[in-house]
Amino acid sequence: MAKEKDKEKEKDKEPSTAELENIVEDAALRMMAAVDALDERLRTIRTGRASPALVEHIRVKCYGGESPLRQVAGIAVPEPRLLMLRPYDPSIIADIEKAVVAAELGLNPQNDGKVIRIPIPPLTEERRKELVRIVEREGETAKVAVRNVRRDANRDIDAIRKSGRRSEDDCFRAREEIQRNTDEQEKEIDSRVKAKIDEVMAI
Repeated sequence: MAKEKDKEKEKDKEPSTAELENIVEDAALRMMAAVDALDERLRTIRTGRASPALVEHIRVKCYGGESPLRQVAGIAVPEPRLLMLRPYDPSIIADIEKAVVAAELGLNPQNDGKVIRIPIPPLTEERRKELVRIVEREGETAKVAVRNVRRDANRDIDAIRKSGRRSEDDCFRAREEIQRNTDEQEKEIDSRVKAKIDEVMAI
């Protein structure tokens, strides 16, 4: 019986060759997901130019449920400062107009019974500065999410190191890889934030 327990203990100490690698890979995927989520949020921030991304995720209440706008209407940009929505089912055009207003994007949809035209008003200087602050805040939120992933991954790596399941060198290399991924994704975040700010400030 004692020998069996000793065998179990030895088995617990056997290195799992994929354990650290899985932690590193999972962390990398979660960090990229944080950057993707930032992209989604930045696309909904209105600039002075028309973009389908501004409205395509608006939820439209219709048919007893909710659907993203892009699923119930075609979205076109006939002019730089004009969006045009063409419902696939004309009977829900009022529902679409109501959803655009309810989204509180500062837009004034115009419904002619067949299509909805949405003029994109130019931004005031004050509004541009406010949007820049919002973009910067979104960037910081994304960085916090990436750093939280790093913290969780390093905690798991430390647990493996303390248990003796992998060597100190293996754990050190895994932590280095986690930090490289963190630095890379933070640079991606800075790049996306800068691009959005440039878009907001463009006249």
